[in-house]
Amino acid sequence: MLKVRSFGRTDIGRRRQQNEDAFLRNDEVKLFVVADGMGGHAAGEVASAEAVDTVYGMLKRGIPSLGPEVEDLTEEKVSKARRLIEGAIQNATYMVYAIGEADAGKSGMGTTISAAYVYKNLFILGQVGDSRIYRVRGNDTEQLTEDHTLVGWQVRQGLITEDEAKVSPHRNVIIRSVGGRDYVEVDTAAVEIERGDRFLLCSDGLHGYLELAEIPDIVALGGEKAAVAFVDLANERGGHDNITCIVVEFD
Repeated sequence: MLKVRSFGRTDIGRRRQQNEDAFLRNDEVKLFVVADGMGGHAAGEVASAEAVDTVYGMLKRGIPSLGPEVEDLTEEKVSKARRLIEGAIQNATYMVYAIGEADAGKSGMGTTISAAYVYKNLFILGQVGDSRIYRVRGNDTEQLTEDHTLVGWQVRQGLITEDEAKVSPHRNVIIRSVGGRDYVEVDTAAVEIERGDRFLLCSDGLHGYLELAEIPDIVALGGEKAAVAFVDLANERGGHDNITCIVVEFD
């Protein structure tokens, strides 16, 4: 059985008045979540915290339904695991939306969600918004999630280039969020884990300053040092947004 350990850090950055990011790392449940709230006047902070709590509660209750860890992995079980994380994020969407509807001061609030839990030898991912999950294997880094942003959609449609996207005035426009409506389309995936793999979950306050080629060397610092180094890098390069990261290691 793969042994997992995680390290996380969040920081307000250098320009914001409050931290609207939230994260969860639980090595026992093997669940990891990063959420980047939006809405202002503390609404973003409420949205991200509520979403993280809801995903945690739903996953913790639902994971036993997947059966004992010793059972063989089947395609049906993988599909069930993906539906479990999708359902947890859908529940978070409904909860955040309902809070916004009940309180005019929080109307329209929302959050991103990048979530993953370990099921046997798989990293089961759920994604809404523009926080990200990366896998580092040796010196190779792969972005496992897709940004649900306007410029991301434009790049995928061939309307603009990656370089144009980086300087676009619309680069922070999110087209999918948890809580903007009472339903959202959730991306899910099942990614194989090998011994020695490292995963990075982070908000755009980090990945907006980060080059793909830089990630392996920072992750190689290991544990808490890596998490601190990621936050320090984002602050040194401007710190315009809240910064949150989780580093997950498998031995």
